[in-house]
Amino acid sequence: MADEKQQPRSNADTSLDNPSYRRVQLARHPKRPHSQDYIDGLFTDFEELHGDRFFGDDKSIVAGMARFHDKPVMLIAQQKGRDTKEKLLRNFGMPKPEGYRKAMRVMQLASKFNKPVITLIDTPGAYPGIDAEERGQAEAIAFNLREMSRLRSPIITVVVGEGGSGGALALGVGNRVYMLENAYYSVITPESCAAIIWRDAKKAPLAAEALKMTADDLFAMKLIDGIVPEPEGGAQQDPDSAIAALGRTLQSALDELAHLSPEQLIEQRYDKFRQMGNYFTEVLL
Repeated sequence: MADEKQQPRSNADTSLDNPSYRRVQLARHPKRPHSQDYIDGLFTDFEELHGDRFFGDDKSIVAGMARFHDKPVMLIAQQKGRDTKEKLLRNFGMPKPEGYRKAMRVMQLASKFNKPVITLIDTPGAYPGIDAEERGQAEAIAFNLREMSRLRSPIITVVVGEGGSGGALALGVGNRVYMLENAYYSVITPESCAAIIWRDAKKAPLAAEALKMTADDLFAMKLIDGIVPEPEGGAQQDPDSAIAALGRTLQSALDELAHLSPEQLIEQRYDKFRQMGNYFTEVLL
């Protein structure tokens, strides 16, 4: 009997080996440190604020006052949850409008009292449910984008896991934007992109590579300011090391921004985002 020829793997199968999708998988690792782990490891005297003063309290966003190296900061973080009970409580890290409004309430307090803002991003995206749409999900995100662009306080943003679309960007307009080494930041998840382009979510690895969503990709395109290193194999292998690395990055960023006036902070932030996606190198007359 003749030997059967080995069937070639499909594009989807071969693309499972690409580094972009491996990093997406690490960003979603169930044991990866979440925002609350970084809060507990880096900040002291954390006093959480609740509610948006319009509708209610969104547990997917943790926000309040804290101290970092004994200096006061305002802290805003997206939290996914660990077990099933907490994941449901946190809505799997997908904020609703009241979450973004709570975040803005904390940012406005920071601006009023001249305190730095630190945001930790970890979300697959804003919650797309009908109740969120009815309460103005798009408006809440758009309002945050506008107000963050002109906030008079330093803003430091870090993508610690997933950075999905407008749900992440609503906390991402910062003077300094960083990503952990195995985080991702993208306009769409690779599965959703594959479902749209190829009508096959199994081709997510191909989409991940095409989307250029890793920290290395975004740093090369000057869309982020730096990459926070992780232990080999991912932050879940040594959470304390990952937390310490983020602490060093935050301290450096705070030191760099401390000497800028409110007007300079706004101008720097505006110039930073105005240049994104600008590929013109010369003027044609």
